[in-house]
Amino acid sequence: MYKDLKGKNALITGAGKKAGIGYAIAGKLAACGVNVALADLAKAEENDPLLTSDKAQLARLAKSLGETWKVRTVALDLDVTSPESVQNMATVLAEEFNNIHILCNNAGTVFGVPNTIHTYDDNAWMKTIDVNLHGIFRVSKAVVPLMLENGGSIINAASQAAKKPPLFNGAYAAAKAGVLMMTKVMAMELAGNGIRVNAVCPGVIMTDFTQWRFDLEAQFFNATPDERIAEKCKEIPLGRLGTADEVANTVAFLASGESSYMTGQALNITGGQTMEL
Repeated sequence: MYKDLKGKNALITGAGKKAGIGYAIAGKLAACGVNVALADLAKAEENDPLLTSDKAQLARLAKSLGETWKVRTVALDLDVTSPESVQNMATVLAEEFNNIHILCNNAGTVFGVPNTIHTYDDNAWMKTIDVNLHGIFRVSKAVVPLMLENGGSIINAASQAAKKPPLFNGAYAAAKAGVLMMTKVMAMELAGNGIRVNAVCPGVIMTDFTQWRFDLEAQFFNATPDERIAEKCKEIPLGRLGTADEVANTVAFLASGESSYMTGQALNITGGQTMEL
């Protein structure tokens, strides 16, 4: 519990799925007394394994957090690839909260995997880059003006893939590497405004997204999902997958005054799988 966070306002993108990292972050911040805006692409599409939410579910999740932790909450339908959608979200934020103290750019996805660079579909590559990299640019551009008066903390979701190249997932890795440099640039540019900017680099965190990945790998390697998980755990010094709550704990630390002398950093949450800086 970070007492200095009580009464502050936060936006968390990609927060519309109960088993996801974004919702875990929203829950952790709400438990600290933060008013939270949960934003996600709330658009139902059939046969989309990466679909995060729908409007009704997003509203239920926001309401549940508000009732549990006695904080103000709002659910926002957000397409980070649409400048109009991002600006509409920022307008609602200004109306609901007036200002924002914590921005967590968590929205992300991947298209076109598994593929090598030379076989990657152009549209899938561009769409992956657009969501994971350009989405953070658009949301930050729209929300930072709501942070300038009081300062605050921005936490960008990168990945260990930004530091350790994965096979057959080049677009995602390239986008997340871009997120790390964007984080450093933002940290330099916003330091004078009292806004700290850091990134988290999760490893293999058990979410629905990760389960989809293991299901896909199982087909590719002619194995079961549990067998693929067991193989992955052998690569992790701590011998297990991470949890969404463990990522949320790090984000809350970066949002709080306990990390007041940290900016421009990229923290690994990988169970030791990635140990480089």
